[in-house]
Amino acid sequence: MCRNIRTLFNFDPPATDEEIHAASLQYVKKITGFNKPSKMNEEAFNQAISEIALVTRNLLNALETSAEPRNREVEAERARIRSAKRFGPK
Repeated sequence: MCRNIRTLFNFDPPATDEEIHAASLQYVKKITGFNKPSKMNEEAFNQAISEIALVTRNLLNALETSAEPRNREVEAERARIRSAKRFGPK
């Protein structure tokens, strides 16, 4: 899994279009191996990002859970703590 792709489901507030686009971009970069596509591949690259973002939004809208929505700030702090334990304080 690409480290830059974050969990987007079950947060309050819900994932934004920008977050979904960023995750889609990271996914396409990962599977293509391109950081930036050539001019010849740019249209296909951007179309894939748009389509993946649309499918992702549809998936997030269709999913259901009985769990309470997570708080972004709390989750970010937990991630910082895990990172500090793993890599040491910065």
